[in-house]
Amino acid sequence: MQTKNPVLDGLAKAVSEAAGMADGVRREAETVMHSQLQRFLAENDLVTREEFEAVQEMAAKALDELETVKAELASLKSGA
Repeated sequence: MQTKNPVLDGLAKAVSEAAGMADGVRREAETVMHSQLQRFLAENDLVTREEFEAVQEMAAKALDELETVKAELASLKSGA
């Protein structure tokens, strides 16, 4: 924004630059925190949400298959 007042122009420019720097600092902080969290999870044998959900899905599928096998076995036993 340009005005006829050089003081206001300078202030507007400084505020704009500060906002840009603050955004850069925020992004850098997010990156550092994400990296540290990933390292913490790896060092402590913890899993990510994605890994947990994948194993949870596999366990649910295994339980479904077990129920199917149990039903088939019961059917075979009753028919024998």
